[in-house]
Amino acid sequence: MAEAAPGASGEAMAALVAAEGSFGPASRSCKVPQETLLKLLEGLTRPALQPPLASLVGGPEETAQEGGLGTRPGPSSALPSLSIGMDSCVIPLRHGGLSLVQTTDFFYPLVEDPYMMGRIACANVLSDLYAMGITECDNMLMLLSVSQSMSEKEREKVTPLMIKGFRDAAEEGGTAVTGGQTVVNPWIIIGGVATVVCQQNEIIMPDSAVVGDVLVLTKPLGTQVASNAHQWLDNPEKWSKIKMVVSREEVELAYQEAMFNMATLNRTAAGLMHTFNAHAATDITGFGILGHSQNLAKQQKNEVAFVIHNLPIIAKMAAISKASGRFGLLQGTSAETSGGLLICLPREQAARFCSEIKSSKYGEGHQAWIVGIVEKGNRTARIIDKPRVIEVLPRGATAAAAATAALAPDNPNAASEPSL
Repeated sequence: MAEAAPGASGEAMAALVAAEGSFGPASRSCKVPQETLLKLLEGLTRPALQPPLASLVGGPEETAQEGGLGTRPGPSSALPSLSIGMDSCVIPLRHGGLSLVQTTDFFYPLVEDPYMMGRIACANVLSDLYAMGITECDNMLMLLSVSQSMSEKEREKVTPLMIKGFRDAAEEGGTAVTGGQTVVNPWIIIGGVATVVCQQNEIIMPDSAVVGDVLVLTKPLGTQVASNAHQWLDNPEKWSKIKMVVSREEVELAYQEAMFNMATLNRTAAGLMHTFNAHAATDITGFGILGHSQNLAKQQKNEVAFVIHNLPIIAKMAAISKASGRFGLLQGTSAETSGGLLICLPREQAARFCSEIKSSKYGEGHQAWIVGIVEKGNRTARIIDKPRVIEVLPRGATAAAAATAALAPDNPNAASEPSL
C-alpha cells in the first residue's frame, strides 16, 4: 500500500474531499436510501425471454441453413439468476452451463490520497463479485469524472494517480482494466464495472442460510466515522464535539486503518467461502451492516432471521459516533465503503474460517469475527439492544493505546473477543 500522496496531488484531493464532504466522500449520502432505491428499480425486472428467431420463421435447421448460421441454444432455465436488489446480477447465458455475473459502482472521493482512492474504488467494485464467492474477474471498465474546479496542473497530478491505484488493485485481483468512460464534472467521481463469465460451481448464491448458521464479518466497521473525524481535525466546531473522547493521534491512526481496510480486496474471503461451505454472503457498504443484513435476509429460501450480537469497530469510532450524535454506528446504519463480507457459515466451520483467513500465507491485513447467528424467523435482520463492541486497534497503535481502548469508559460493552 502507498503512503499519502505528497505535494499538490494530496493537497488538491484534500481540498475536494473537504468541499464535497456533505455529498458522500465519507458519509456516502450520495446514495439513494435503500427502500427508495428498491422501489424505483421495481420496473427493471428481467423481461420474459423471447422465443428464438428459429421458432418464429421455421425449424432451427431450416433457419440456420437460410442464414448461413449455426443454431444456438437459449438460456438454460436450470441455472439460477439474480437481478435487482443484491450485489451482482447473475444472468444465465445461451451457451450451456455458463452465467454472466456483472456489477457496477462509483462514488465521490473519501480519502486525500488519489492513489489510494483509486485502489479503494476498484476494491469496492470487485467486492460485489467476491460476495458471490467469485474469485476471478474477466474484465473491468473504469468510470472517472474529473472535477472542473481543479486546475490543469492539479488534474495532471491527481488523475494519473487515481487511474494507477485503480489499475494496480485490478491487477492484484487478477484482472485488467480494458476501457471505460471519462468526463469533466463539478465533482470527482470514480468507480467501474466488473464482469465475469463463469460456471455454476464458481458462484455461491446468496439464498441458502439455515437455522444454526453463524454470521462472520471480514472487516471492521467505522470507515465512515474515521473518514469524517479526519476531516474534522481542521474544523474547530466539529472537532470540539469529539475531542473529549479521542485524540488527534487516534483519529490519524483510525483514518489510516480505515484507508488500508477499504483498499484491501475481499478476494481471499471469497475463496474461503468455498472451502468452508458458506451458505450466503453480502458485502457491507452504503446501507450499513443492518441494511445489508436485512437485504440478505430477504433473499433466503428458508424461513430464517439474522441476529447480530457483536460489532467489530475500528477503535474509538464508537465513542466518536456517540459523542457526535451522528452516523448510527452502534445501530448498524452507518455507511461503509469497500467493507467486509458478511458470511453465513455452518457453526462448525465459522471459527476455522476466522482462524484460516488470518494466516500469513494470505498476506497482511485479513481479519474476521463471529458477529451473529441465524435463527428461525421471517427473513429479517436485527441488532440486539446492547451489542458487544469489539474494539479493533489500528495497526499503528501502541501497547499503551491497546490498554486504553480495552478499558475505554465510553464503550462499556467493549471487548477484544467475540461471544454469542
